[in-house]
Amino acid sequence: MAPRPIDEKRFSEDPNNPARPGGVMVLLYPENGDIYLPLTKRPVYRGAHSGQISLPGGKVEKNDRDIVHTALRETQEEIGVENESIEVIGQLSELFIIASNFKVYPTVGVVRSQPEIVPDTREVIRVLTPSLTELRDTNRRSTKTMHFPPYTIESPYFDIDGEVVWGATAMILSELVHLIDEIY
Repeated sequence: MAPRPIDEKRFSEDPNNPARPGGVMVLLYPENGDIYLPLTKRPVYRGAHSGQISLPGGKVEKNDRDIVHTALRETQEEIGVENESIEVIGQLSELFIIASNFKVYPTVGVVRSQPEIVPDTREVIRVLTPSLTELRDTNRRSTKTMHFPPYTIESPYFDIDGEVVWGATAMILSELVHLIDEIY
C-alpha cells in the first residue's frame, strides 16, 4: 500500500531535521465473529493531516514513559478507551511520514469485547470501525493520483465507509493483514 513511485528520498529522514516520534494504536476487538479496529477522521485544520483517516495516536510528550505509553494515552484521549482495558501484544514496523516529519511507531493492542468509543470532538469528527474481513477484501482497495508539490503519486488506498484510507495508515493496516494472513 505504499504510494508509487517509490522515491527513497521521500521516505528518508533529513539528518539536519530529525523526525518527531509518534505512537499510534491498532486496537483490535471481537464482534459478531470477526475482529474490528477503530480508525479516526481528523477535523479540517491547517496541517499536513487535515481531514484524513488515521489510527488513534499522536506525538510523544514529555511525560510519556515510552512509545507504547504514547499510543495508549492518545487512544484514551481521542476515543475514550481506558488504558487499563488494553492488552498490548506487539508492534508493527515504524514509518517515516515526510509531510509532517514524524516517525510513527504502531502498537498493537487488544480488548476482549467491543469497547465503548467516545470520540473527543476536538480531535475526531468520525470513527470508522472496519473489520479484518473488510480490510482483506481486495474489492475495497484501489489507487488514485494525488498531488503534493513537488510530488505526484499513485496512492493505493482502502475504501472504508466511503472514506479514502491511504498513506501511513493504509501501510500499517496492510502490514497487519499480511501478518495475520501469515499466521492463519
